Amino acid sequence: MKLTEILARNTFSLSFEVFPPKRNDAFESIQHAAEKIAALGPSFMSVTYGAGGGTSRYTLDIARIIQEEFGVPMLAHLTCVSSSRHSVHRQIEAISDAGIENVMALRGDLTPELEKSDRSQWDYHHAVELVRELKEFNPGFCVGGACYPEKHPESADQREDIRYLKEKVDAGCDFLTTQMIFDNNLFYNFMYKIREAGITVPVLPGIMPITNAAQVEKAIKLSGSFVPQRFKALVDAFGSDPAAMKQAGIAYATDQIIDLFANNIRNVHIYSMNKPDVAAAIVANVSEILG
Repeated sequence: MKLTEILARNTFSLSFEVFPPKRNDAFESIQHAAEKIAALGPSFMSVTYGAGGGTSRYTLDIARIIQEEFGVPMLAHLTCVSSSRHSVHRQIEAISDAGIENVMALRGDLTPELEKSDRSQWDYHHAVELVRELKEFNPGFCVGGACYPEKHPESADQREDIRYLKEKVDAGCDFLTTQMIFDNNLFYNFMYKIREAGITVPVLPGIMPITNAAQVEKAIKLSGSFVPQRFKALVDAFGSDPAAMKQAGIAYATDQIIDLFANNIRNVHIYSMNKPDVAAAIVANVSEILG
């Protein structure tokens, strides 16, 4: 099922992101975690892209298993940074052959090594190029794109960032998912600005439950997200107590989700970090709202 059909429903829903293993010996444990999350009945699940070498195949393996065995619609991530056009086309064909209709088109992160490389030799420089190729290969693909409520770290300002986002949507993005947010007001402000700019596709806010203090610094580094003072206070108060921090982090994420639902945001995407217990706790906290 295409995500656009799911997102068009007038119901509240949660979706969850999982990531593939980096090593073959970890595949079984991560598959098991993904299956436990699938058993919670999410509206859909996404699997991030294990870029490079053989790890990228795990993205499709997990997506296919979950979709076939649990009937959960899947969104397969695909990145293009430093990849050859030939390798990307092979991956697109594999996604199509696996019966996956939904693809998240991403440039991918620039590692320190890639930043120093000669980018003039790359086949792809921006996600918009991948969006166009996905639509050319199969116009029936439901293609998603990433967006940054606080602007992409490489953009000069938010106005420029929204201009590039509009270009990506015009190229064929059917929906957008935000980078993790810890302050809903930033999301609401962002929504106002992109609607004013003519971007009308569905936008899913991304929520990451922070359940241990060590996640905070990593999450901020990865996303560049603003962390409000009330969240910093939560980490200061409970960060040294793992059980308390886990409970507080789940509660904070739940509060964000309920606020989003109350403001008529129907679909919320959860960065689960492959933690079925955290995903289950959040679903339980909003079970009556989800219906």
